[in-house]
Amino acid sequence: MMLKKTMLATSLLLISSLAHAISTQPLDKDFTLQLLGSGGPISDDARASSGEVIWWKGKSRVLIDAGGGVYLRFGQSSSRMEDLNFLGITHFHTDHVTDLPALLKGGYFFNRTSTLAISGPTGGGEFPSLTEYMDALFNSDEGAYAYLNGIYDGSHGLFPVSIEDVDIHKKQATKVYDADGLTIYAKNIPHGDVPCLAYRIESAKGTIVISADQNGSDESFIEFAQDADILVMPMAIDEDADSSSAYLHSKPSTVGKIAAKTHAKILVLNHFMGKSLRQKDKSIEIIKKYYKGPVYAGRDLASYPVKF
Repeated sequence: MMLKKTMLATSLLLISSLAHAISTQPLDKDFTLQLLGSGGPISDDARASSGEVIWWKGKSRVLIDAGGGVYLRFGQSSSRMEDLNFLGITHFHTDHVTDLPALLKGGYFFNRTSTLAISGPTGGGEFPSLTEYMDALFNSDEGAYAYLNGIYDGSHGLFPVSIEDVDIHKKQATKVYDADGLTIYAKNIPHGDVPCLAYRIESAKGTIVISADQNGSDESFIEFAQDADILVMPMAIDEDADSSSAYLHSKPSTVGKIAAKTHAKILVLNHFMGKSLRQKDKSIEIIKKYYKGPVYAGRDLASYPVKF
């Protein structure tokens, strides 16, 4: 009897593990958003920090942000660095960028020679530009990871990258990628005094717009995100958040108004943290006062296909 119970427990564990393994990657990979990290800079909420992968024609072609834990979730989703064409960094808060060196180092183990396009914001205040950030990491003389300097020319077993700084002072969107049926635009968004970008990914099958942290005060974002099939918005704070928090992030009412004005087909919420995670249901109720479309509270590895 004890042996049978042990065998049953083992079988159930294997079934559970298999089910989890299957659920980590999207069933539909035609044109699909997958959240890799749905949390923020808090380590005890069981969520990875910010990161999203876009599946296109069956492959992981686009990655937006690489916060803490995204390296692990990237692998769990069955995404592959060999397939990645574009990597967009929204800003240089740690919960959006700390796993970037680990992801690029992983290229050493893959058979890839093509260039990976990377874009990020120009600098300002305490924050560097993408070029300055990459130099601080990979400069051959003084970089923190000087031994990975081969990313600049594809030497030492690494694949090369190209780097584009997107001017955060431009009101108009900047085209940062156009190939393989995908066109990607980047645009500055107001995240307090932090240089920050949102990304719009367009294809013949639809449009996905990913907003990083923003306070919602720039009306030009409405045009940028207009008619998105999927709009991703952070839900980092609750409706009663203090003014300092609201200087950096959008309250639920602001998120609802933005989603309504853009006419997004569905709204996906991410970047839950602390009180906003505890107040999730209440915040969604507030959003629905303004936005009448479907609202999804994101979780790590959840996927959302664009459907006509």
